[in-house]
Formats: sequence, C-alpha cells, structure tokens
Amino acid sequence: MSVKVTLALIAAAALAACGDSGTGTSIAINTGDGNMVAGVDGNGQLAINLPGGFAGNVKLPKMTLNADNFDMNGVHLFPGSTISGLNVDANDKQNGGLVRVTFASPASPGTVRDWFFEKLSKQAGFQITASGDDLIGTTDENEPFRLDLAPDGADRSKGTIVIGG
Repeated sequence: MSVKVTLALIAAAALAACGDSGTGTSIAINTGDGNMVAGVDGNGQLAINLPGGFAGNVKLPKMTLNADNFDMNGVHLFPGSTISGLNVDANDKQNGGLVRVTFASPASPGTVRDWFFEKLSKQAGFQITASGDDLIGTTDENEPFRLDLAPDGADRSKGTIVIGG
C-alpha cells in the first residue's frame, strides 16, 4: 500500500495513548496469505504469530487512538474522532494491500463527509465524489478509496475508510 498512511505514528501514539478505561482500539496486521501477523484487541490483548512458528500473547494496557493518530497524506480524521479499529491486510497483492479504519465522529454524517471532501480533494489530491453521505474515488496514487458514513445518534456518526483492494 503506497498511500502515505502514517502507521509508525499510530504505533508510537498507541503507546502514548494507553489507558485502562472503556474499550480501546483494535489493530490487526495481516500477511499476504491472510494470516494475522500481529494484532491488539480493544481490551489490550496483543497476539503475535510470525512465520517460522513464533507465536505469543501479551496483555497490554488498553489504548485508544484518535483523529491525530492517523493521517492520509497529511489529512487527519475529523476533529474529535476516535478510532475503534485499524486493519492492515497485505492479502490483496494485485492492489498492493488494503487499509480499513473504523471510527466515530462528533458530527452528523453530512458534516463529516463535507469536511473530508474538502480536505482530501484539495489538500491530499484525491479524486472523489459524494454518493449520499459517502465518498468514493481514488487516492493521489490512483488507489481505490471509499468513506462510508452512518448516523450514530444526534450529531454523531460512525465511519469506515477503505484504501486499496
């Protein structure tokens, strides 16, 4: 995946964002054959399963990632958003992999969509169009991009970003 999704920043921020309250962010990194290499669930359980037979589980403090811990070519998530899941999957070799991010935002789907449209099309060079509350198109490197948004109560939304695949 060649979109400049800042995974190193996410890893560093994850350590800084550790806490023991509520449900944390789930993170999974998968290999080209579809097997998970490493992952952390929302309760802080770290699982590692490397080729060659090394496997292990470690309990870490829960971590919560927010809007500042993720960016796409310099565009962070909508301000005040929290990330509930991050999945990096190298299984789709034809398209260079897939990144899926699930998040919650403190604004309506239309507000979040309009904010992303402005930032991604002008600042990050994505070619996107609106489809209802969603955005579809390509990144600046011509990789498939999709943002799906749905209401989650009054003036709140849940979203999923998929890059690649």
